Amino acid sequence: AAVALCALAPGLLTHFSPVQGIAGQQLQAPGAAHWLGTDALGRDVYTRVVYGAVHSLSGAFVAVAMGLVLGTLLGLVAGASGGLVDDAIMRLVDVLLSVPALLLSLAIIIILGFGTINAAIAVGVASIAGFARLLRSEVVRVRRSEYVEAAFGSGGRFWPVLWRHVLPNSLTSVIALAALQFGSAILAISTLGFLGYGAPPPTPEWGLLIAEGRNYISTAWWLTTVPGLVVVLVVLSANRISAGLHKANA
Repeated sequence: AAVALCALAPGLLTHFSPVQGIAGQQLQAPGAAHWLGTDALGRDVYTRVVYGAVHSLSGAFVAVAMGLVLGTLLGLVAGASGGLVDDAIMRLVDVLLSVPALLLSLAIIIILGFGTINAAIAVGVASIAGFARLLRSEVVRVRRSEYVEAAFGSGGRFWPVLWRHVLPNSLTSVIALAALQFGSAILAISTLGFLGYGAPPPTPEWGLLIAEGRNYISTAWWLTTVPGLVVVLVVLSANRISAGLHKANA
């Protein structure tokens, strides 16, 4: 909730600029004036971390939404159709799963170009296969249920039955996966930003903040430690939410 507030209204939480430094206040340690210290250009680290939530969370949201929508569509069609259509879609999914997610994301982002949105699209494409495989297995399970057979037996048509009965009862596990994937997307986008494939400087993106502070890790530990801890805590929080959703729907 705190990070969501940072992403929605960062201006309410700090009055400093995330991109403009203050002369004479370079590399100040955490204190009363700057809660989390300043960087090599005199920019407030707390402010940059707060505004970094805008880029990191929006990118993760785009990635998860893309993977959820396209993966759900592929999984639904595969599980409902069966036969050659199912085989063709699942072989495509197998190909996507055989390529490491980071390598696939790097290949896509090199084609699209750098930037937070392009990084989010790359991470989203890499997550499609996981959503598709999970939903396909859920659709196959639900299709064999008695109430679905009764819907078909009472004259229900194929796609309306899938939309009203099969899909809603197949999404519980997928929603839990989406929460889990949200944390993974933040980590992946931060990784791309750290490697220099995400948002360009001076954008306050969490992975880029860690990369910028690594040259000062021996003299200004807060530059990498603070955004690194934020990434870890947000990912762990997303994993906890996913576990809670899975337990509630079990």
